[in-house]
Amino acid sequence: MAAVQVIRSEWTKIRSVASTVWTLSLAVVVTIAVGMLISALSRSQFDRMPARERLNFDPTVVSFAGMTLGQLAMIVFGVLVVSNEYSTGMIRTSLAAVPQRGTFLFSKIAVAAALALAVGMATSFAAFFLGQSLLGSHRTEIGDPGVLRAVIGGGLYMTLIAMFSMGVASMLRSPMLSLGILMPFFFLISNILGNVDATKKIGRFLPDQAGSRIMQVVPRLDDDTPYGPWGGLGIMGLWVVAALTGGYILLKKRDA
Repeated sequence: MAAVQVIRSEWTKIRSVASTVWTLSLAVVVTIAVGMLISALSRSQFDRMPARERLNFDPTVVSFAGMTLGQLAMIVFGVLVVSNEYSTGMIRTSLAAVPQRGTFLFSKIAVAAALALAVGMATSFAAFFLGQSLLGSHRTEIGDPGVLRAVIGGGLYMTLIAMFSMGVASMLRSPMLSLGILMPFFFLISNILGNVDATKKIGRFLPDQAGSRIMQVVPRLDDDTPYGPWGGLGIMGLWVVAALTGGYILLKKRDA
């Protein structure tokens, strides 16, 4: 089957699954809503913040406060896109129709990543503008140095989170096992490693911590991170490549 036909088939599969619409909609709503809430609270509390917090205040990051929960929905989306066919048994039919497993996997990844990118970019820009509208005099502008990069980076970050989850799901094949590993990894293990002095230097190279640097505009005091915004996104990209490569290798070696 030609690659174009495979891509068209994967698009039909993705848009016909209700969970796709729900998870992506949840990513949009949660990211924007939490960002607006934190922006409004930051504006009202700004004068009572300690001096150090005011010096570190990054209006762009504040409007992305919902990204942590939004990425949860992106993780679920990435896992379900890949593992749904395994849980329903449809993977046998799909691989019979497309015996070239590389074409099958990367067509699925390409379609899902394009959809995640469109949703991620729209969410990032909406979260930024709505969040800034609630920050009042503490707001920043899209044309200020580093801000446009951060907003575009927010969309890229959400896309890479989804792609990393697709790679992990390709290796594990089970939605429950994939989510059972990814959720604690991003919401517990990464935070612990990144906030404990003994492991900070390791934690900063994890995909979410490295990738989120792209959304920072105001440098934090005493920050000794050895890479910049694009370097951090590059590190996250390497994690994605490793996960997708692992998924491809195992898909070629294993039976459906």
